[in-house]
Amino acid sequence: MSLTSVQARLTVLALLSATTFYCLYKSRRLRNLRISLNPNPKTSSSSSSSSSSRNGKLFFISQTGTSKALARRLLDLLTFNNLAFDLVDAKDYEPEDLPKETLVLIIASTWEDGKAPPDARFFTDWLAESAEDFRVGSLLLSKCKFAVFGVGSRAYGATFNAVARDLSKRMRGLGGAEMLPVWEGDVDEGDVDEVFDAWGGKLVKLLKGDGVENGVVLDNGVSAESDAESEEESDDEEYSPESEIVDLEDIAGKGPSRRSAAVAKTNGINGTSNGKKDMVTPVIRASLEKQGYKIIGSHSGVKICRWTKSQLRGRGGCYKHSFYGIESHRCMEATPSLACANKCVFCWRHHTNPVGKSWQWKMDDPLEIVNSAIDQHTKMIKQMKGVPGVTLERLMEGLSPRHCALSLVGEPIMYPEINAVVDELHRRRISTFLVTNAQFPEKIKMLKPITQLYVSVDAATKESLKAIDRPLFGDFWERFLDSLKALRDKQQRTVYRLTLVKGWNTKEVDAYFNLFSIGKPDFIEIKGVTYCGSSATSKLTMENVPWHADVKAFSEALALRSEGEYEVTCEHAHSCCVLLAKTDKFKINGQWFTWIDYEKFHDLVASGRPFDSKDYMAATPSWAVYGAEEGGFDPDQLRYKKERRHNRSSQVPAGPG
Repeated sequence: MSLTSVQARLTVLALLSATTFYCLYKSRRLRNLRISLNPNPKTSSSSSSSSSSRNGKLFFISQTGTSKALARRLLDLLTFNNLAFDLVDAKDYEPEDLPKETLVLIIASTWEDGKAPPDARFFTDWLAESAEDFRVGSLLLSKCKFAVFGVGSRAYGATFNAVARDLSKRMRGLGGAEMLPVWEGDVDEGDVDEVFDAWGGKLVKLLKGDGVENGVVLDNGVSAESDAESEEESDDEEYSPESEIVDLEDIAGKGPSRRSAAVAKTNGINGTSNGKKDMVTPVIRASLEKQGYKIIGSHSGVKICRWTKSQLRGRGGCYKHSFYGIESHRCMEATPSLACANKCVFCWRHHTNPVGKSWQWKMDDPLEIVNSAIDQHTKMIKQMKGVPGVTLERLMEGLSPRHCALSLVGEPIMYPEINAVVDELHRRRISTFLVTNAQFPEKIKMLKPITQLYVSVDAATKESLKAIDRPLFGDFWERFLDSLKALRDKQQRTVYRLTLVKGWNTKEVDAYFNLFSIGKPDFIEIKGVTYCGSSATSKLTMENVPWHADVKAFSEALALRSEGEYEVTCEHAHSCCVLLAKTDKFKINGQWFTWIDYEKFHDLVASGRPFDSKDYMAATPSWAVYGAEEGGFDPDQLRYKKERRHNRSSQVPAGPG
């Protein structure tokens, strides 16, 4: 046999082997796809209750009933094809259960201004906030396959089917696998039924495992062609409000896009007043608003805290509720200065706020700042009406804020009229929790009485402080120490806030203890750093996030090192946070008094007489004390555990607090 003949036979054999392997691979992939997409196979013998828990979810977002009627029609089609789905009105659904779903279909109407109908806005807002929250992670919906159909009117131009498009974008951003690109029906054209039926037919084929789109087998419910189409559509899509948002690259120095500049010009934002610039430029404004901030004037902001929402729903308060007795659902998170003098590696905002060493911007009136902050805050509270768990009583309480956390972002004491803001809040009997980043000691000295004054102590040595806080000042260490000294002279409650970053500062117990004698704080809060995603400005990973057990061990070691001056007092396990308190001040006959008598505080401020931290303390409840089985969770609240997924792991050591 000739050499050429042998080579030919070997070639044929190789081709046959490759073909056989490919056919087996294709068959197995189709089989796996059919199993994963069909939530109710005929071979299932489980009980009806367990079967229901595995059913796909068919959501409708409807105002006039159109989307609801379409959803019912699709449910009939799915049922006829032995595909089990639960029909769900989005307004009645708990969105925090979404990570548990594996198969989701959404039929969404767009209402006024490109937004969802009011009753479903909590659902859509939750998705939007989760997608923009660095702490949530990009794999939250990684187990979920989904498809979205939009119902709208093209007469509204740029906002046509904006809700459906945004839902698709948010779910993809959270790791969901989109089975089909968004399909859209136009009620004005009268083609909704026709387009919807075609969409439903394609879905049924996919769900039954016949996942072939134009001859291309779908992989995990998504075809290669679909991906390409989506990218092309995104390049050519019409102008929409989302287009005004500026990427972080722009904020890093590349400047606003032409469209952003045009929008700013159209809105009359010229950036200057009496020769001074606005602190919040159009680029910064777009970025912060994307993150959920409500910008007040030219340099202030307010945002509703997730713990405010949580306690409105009766699901537990923040660590300040456990440690100091605030009503989390009545707490307003705000700042009169979005600017800061540090660029901390763990910044939640990825440095999207301005920085500076001194006040160099236009200055807004303090009374107007307070009025606008309360107005914007109450508007956000009103949006919680109708959300599952929110009672009328708690909603009405939330509309009357009683606490203000001046720690939202930036450095509040940079604002020259910070005392006027504090006075106005106290006049309205709103307590103040002010956090400073320890770079403006002279301003700390000038502060009027604060309900509780914090200094961020992010590191205990000059080298580690420089690495973690990345301060702008060359004499940052001297400023830091002088800020601690300024704290010592305050008569009201003072706190060192320690943020533990694994691999950066968790071994500095002795160095931290040496700082105690400088500021002599009443309390020391020790909290694990919150993971907020990696970026060009922060390379922290989940490996840098300590577990609650790590924070407890560090706190106990620090208390032991103080030789009884401080004791571990309270904990809030959910926030990965522990409190140390001065024993001689706040432990009386074996009972801790870390809570605050807020009415007494306001009476003392109004009296104008000197007073100190012991004059307005209150007893700490047993469930908040360190070592209690509740772990700092208020037993009067309903515990709800959510599922989180990050890039590295589905477990999260430290939740945001």
